[in-house]
Amino acid sequence: MSFISSIWMKKNLLYAKIFHLTQNDKLYLLLHFFFCTFASNMRYSDWYRELQATYDERDIAFITHKAQSKQFYTHQESFSYVSPFAMSYDIDGVGDIQYDVPFPPPIDAEFTFIDLFAGIGGFRIPLQDEGGKCVFSSEFNPNAQRVYNANYGEFPFGDITQIPLEIIPTHDVLCAGFPCQPFSISGKMRGFDDTRGTLIYNVFRIIEAKQPKVVFLENVKHLVHHDHGRTLKTILEGLDHLGYTHHPYQVLNASNFGVAQNRERIIIVAHKEKEFDFSQLPIKEKVFIKDILDSDTSNYEYIKEPYTILDSFRRQESGLIFVGYRNKQIRKAGVRPGTEYLSRVHKQPNRIYSIEGVHPALPSQETSGRFWIYDGANVRKLTLNECYRLMGFPESFIRDTSITEQYRQAGNAVCVPMIQEIIKQIKQQLL
Repeated sequence: MSFISSIWMKKNLLYAKIFHLTQNDKLYLLLHFFFCTFASNMRYSDWYRELQATYDERDIAFITHKAQSKQFYTHQESFSYVSPFAMSYDIDGVGDIQYDVPFPPPIDAEFTFIDLFAGIGGFRIPLQDEGGKCVFSSEFNPNAQRVYNANYGEFPFGDITQIPLEIIPTHDVLCAGFPCQPFSISGKMRGFDDTRGTLIYNVFRIIEAKQPKVVFLENVKHLVHHDHGRTLKTILEGLDHLGYTHHPYQVLNASNFGVAQNRERIIIVAHKEKEFDFSQLPIKEKVFIKDILDSDTSNYEYIKEPYTILDSFRRQESGLIFVGYRNKQIRKAGVRPGTEYLSRVHKQPNRIYSIEGVHPALPSQETSGRFWIYDGANVRKLTLNECYRLMGFPESFIRDTSITEQYRQAGNAVCVPMIQEIIKQIKQQLL
């Protein structure tokens, strides 16, 4: 045992005396010591498996964050949120971690950001691409946490309402695609009466404590109209109260940013002194469903039930081309005789769209992939590869092992190319 290792061991034995640890806890410390002594220059995937064998998820979140952003996790005070063993974890003893993940942390960073309600990292990919370093991530869903960890080499913290503000580092940009359902026409329309609606106030709590330069928020477009505009007004007033009096917002469509999807989302960019100019965002050439299709036809799942293709159809202003429907029950309310051919009378999972147009927004509630496309001859489902291309995720992205979770996570994500163009302009205008 080296002199340094000996000192390290004595320090932790003193810990055991101070905290009156049980024999099991002392064994825990001993394993911790041997792991830190011999685990030099490890691949991240191997190191993470070792952490799983020793620590709980809160501790793993703290340690993996510390590994990527050591200068931000030098806390001296004790938190009940993580164990003292995680707080004192010797990252230097691990050596150089080889991040065998698709999107490792950048070596040199131009700015810092945090990723709240992180999902599978739709904000993180483009912000890292543009020189950002993520110093904190939080995601409530365990499946999304695992996918996030597999792609970025960092296990997100959990429920944002339970995390002490002291753990969250100061940062330049706060990113939050706060939960969609309370404000979505696909949800229950309960808004702030829904308990998840109060999560925006946890975002405000972090803003107040950390004072980021820029607040970058994303939500469904219906936020603009929810509760006759009062919901959005409340959010903007909250930003005013915190000193972020410049908070322009705009509903943007992902189809204008090189994505074959008609996905409209409200974006709010807040700053204390400067006004973000949305007009500087570039409009890219349209991409259609036919441009993102799998060349391997072996995964195609063709329709096996009766359906109708319309005799004539046209491209809508949105870029959608509704061409037919599965012969399922149509909506009852507001359907007049002779209007059965209109897209609005058919529930979304029954609609069929041409590959010559864009695709409707992938919904977060969809877990079975009922997205039907028509290539001029046949009707089939979108493949999962195609769904992730519709969201702009790179081919190297590691997805969940569960098909159900893959559909859900894609529908819950933000559109990567759109976020990338916004952060480019945030850098130029506000940072």
